[in-house]
Amino acid sequence: MAELVMTMERSLAEFMRAYGEKPWRPGQVDCCLFLAAWAVWLGHRDPAQHLRGSYDREEGFRAIIEHAGSVSALVGACVASIAGKPLQRPICGAVGVIGSLTNINRQFGAIHDGERWNVRFKNGIGPMVATPLAIWAI
Repeated sequence: MAELVMTMERSLAEFMRAYGEKPWRPGQVDCCLFLAAWAVWLGHRDPAQHLRGSYDREEGFRAIIEHAGSVSALVGACVASIAGKPLQRPICGAVGVIGSLTNINRQFGAIHDGERWNVRFKNGIGPMVATPLAIWAI
């Protein structure tokens, strides 16, 4: 079991290094597609293929979130498409949505590294402390 956790941690660190070097591009490289890229890295088909390239500005992404009702609903539908499982507590490699329960403009897709949540910001990947709203194993 410890070996599996170390393998996941190593894979996650490699992914975050590679994804963090990519320039921010809404609809291609952003905070929610960060989670889908992690799923692809793990060998899943792209759960957000239908979203890629469908917006190129933050306003377009916000419209998609508003239509879905929340970031959790949007990410949840993507995770369900690859048979992700809901979790009560995060584990290394889990994906989640963190932030404000009531303000959908303050909700972020994040990946847990075993210690903290990490979010893709415009200038790279970094930790964020916020309330988990939904968590999945993928």
